[in-house]
Amino acid sequence: MSTLTRWGRALDPEAVLPEYPRPQLVRDSYLNLNGYWDYAITGGEEPGTYDGRIVVPFSPEAPLSGVDRRLLPGQTLWYRRTVTLPDGFGAGGRVLLHFGAVDQTCRVLLNGVETGSHVGGYLPFSCDVTDALRDGENVLTVAVRDDTDAGHHARGKQKLERGGIWYSPQSGIWQTVWAERVPDPHVERLTLTPHLADSCVEVTVHAAAGEADVEILAAGSVVARATVPAGRPVRVPIPDVRPWTPEDPFLYDVTVELGTDRVTSYVGMRSYGIGPDADGVPRLLLNGRPYFHAGILDQGYWPDGLYTPPSDEAMIHDIATMKRLGFTMLRKHIKIEPMRWYHHCDRLGMLVWQDLVNGGGRYHPLLVTAPAIVPFHLPDRLFRRPGRERFRAELRETVEHLRNVVSLAVWVPFNEGWGQFDAAGVAAELAALDPTRTVDHASGWHDQGAGDLRSLHVYFRRFRVPRRRDRRVLVLSEYGGYGLRVDGHTFNDRAFGYRRYDTPDRLGAAFARLHADQIVPAVPRGLSATVYTQLSDVEDELNGLLTYDREVMKLPEDLVRAVNRRLTLNRTP
Repeated sequence: MSTLTRWGRALDPEAVLPEYPRPQLVRDSYLNLNGYWDYAITGGEEPGTYDGRIVVPFSPEAPLSGVDRRLLPGQTLWYRRTVTLPDGFGAGGRVLLHFGAVDQTCRVLLNGVETGSHVGGYLPFSCDVTDALRDGENVLTVAVRDDTDAGHHARGKQKLERGGIWYSPQSGIWQTVWAERVPDPHVERLTLTPHLADSCVEVTVHAAAGEADVEILAAGSVVARATVPAGRPVRVPIPDVRPWTPEDPFLYDVTVELGTDRVTSYVGMRSYGIGPDADGVPRLLLNGRPYFHAGILDQGYWPDGLYTPPSDEAMIHDIATMKRLGFTMLRKHIKIEPMRWYHHCDRLGMLVWQDLVNGGGRYHPLLVTAPAIVPFHLPDRLFRRPGRERFRAELRETVEHLRNVVSLAVWVPFNEGWGQFDAAGVAAELAALDPTRTVDHASGWHDQGAGDLRSLHVYFRRFRVPRRRDRRVLVLSEYGGYGLRVDGHTFNDRAFGYRRYDTPDRLGAAFARLHADQIVPAVPRGLSATVYTQLSDVEDELNGLLTYDREVMKLPEDLVRAVNRRLTLNRTP
């Protein structure tokens, strides 16, 4: 397989991911800093000369970066570029420098002055660089360190010794770098919480001071106005509410003016929850009614960009393709995507289950692998995990970062015991931070009886609806994983999958038989969500519906649509 996708082949290094990166808080002021930077890898010291050029925001390990080098624990990855602000860009107010994500820890310097630092490879951060700016050319430097799985920081499915379900490590800047000018005071954040039952949106304008004028628009027409004091939540009534659903993903536009600052955003009117169906069976609810989540596992890896999608169109392709196949949900697996990915789920109508990103040192196979073969669960008070406070801090940051995402329905703090500790306590904290969504506290195994969902993974045995011991909603949060090698579209000669097939016809027959015999009959007995493994192949894993390069669909689209139609029949509001 070529390491380049069709979007990677079309990449213009002078115009990399040029779209506005933060669709839920948009300003006219925007300077994209993606593209060519200088780079060097050292033992820690600042380089006297740089090793070459790197295309930001692709990690040096990613083919699209043009570097093809790995950052090892103990090394420092240095970035440098010059920045000249456009005329008038820095006049008045403050200049903020934004990083979508940098893996794992970094320092940011402008003209030799440290303007900020950050810990954690999956969340955005900003630096106020106003006082370090000078007229004309400025020198921006970023120093990064990344221990991957040699430390306890969040690392997802990256592993220094990749293979099987663990993937090539990547490091450094992997989301868009950009600058904006903001007045003082300005809108720092917006919180937009829909209350569908009350036909209103709760608006909080986070700012240092002042009052904001808020308008809510439907299809270009103003339907509501309010004056909102900074930092105080205000409920704004919405007449004739049009609910958001995957079938009708209607979004209201929002404009906010605070002094001379003007930002735009959007909100969808929807509610998530759990409750009984007409037969008293616990179900996931959308807008107060049972709604079946027919999902697929989405790792968010690309052969040419690794964590970084090669283009906006590439992100849209994955979401739109799965929607066309009849899926109503993507489980975003152990990764936080760029905000534009969530925006496309919002506007296209695709529910999201969001995994938190695991860390916590190395994992013992007895705890994280053996339960796939012989199901068992242990009390997680026995699990010794370093980095617990760091995990909790990033949990809180993740909730605030993604709070306004319309399509986000379920939080998943732990998967298959990876970095798990006190899952019941973490689920309670998540529910307190965000009572508008449901929580799958321990996806797969080591269930502590907490959260809203009883969440099973079944790969090597027949799926059976368990005897009901609690009132949580039953979900099959991973299953399938049927593999097929497509020559010319594989990462290497290895083949990992839970069951392997040698022809598309045999794969299709097995896929149809699995659902007809085990999955569809379980729905009336209480099964309320499914997550098939998986959207695309990833490195050794050949169990995607799509090949890793997204060029080949392994199953007939009509077959997958028919299966999903049977799952979701009479389960929509």
